[in-house]
Amino acid sequence: MLFESERKVMEVLWREGSLTAGEISKILALETGWNRNTTYTVINKCIGKGYIVRGKNKFICTAVLSKSKVQREELSDIIEKYFDGSPVRLFNTLAEISEKQDLKKMKKIIKNTD
Repeated sequence: MLFESERKVMEVLWREGSLTAGEISKILALETGWNRNTTYTVINKCIGKGYIVRGKNKFICTAVLSKSKVQREELSDIIEKYFDGSPVRLFNTLAEISEKQDLKKMKKIIKNTD
C-alpha cells in the first residue's frame, strides 16, 4: 500500500513516463507546493521500496510498480477492511451510491463477463 506522498510521485511517473528526479520535483512543486528536498526524499523512499528504479543516465526515474497493480492491491485491502472480504458487499454499496448511467455501464460489464 502506498502512502499518499508516494502515490503523488508515482502518479507523475504513471502519467508522464520516465523522468529525472529534477523533472518530478518541478511538476510536484507546481501540483503540490513541495520543495525539492521533499520530492527527493519521497523518490528515495520509493526507490528503497522497489517502486521506482533510477538509471545512471541523468538519474532518470522509472516506475516499476504499475498503477493497475496498485489499484488491485488497494481495492483488495478496502474490500477486506470495510466489506468483510466480500466483493458482493462492495458491489451492493456501489450500486446504492451510483448514478443510473454508471449502473447501466456496470450491468453491461457484468453481462460481458458471464
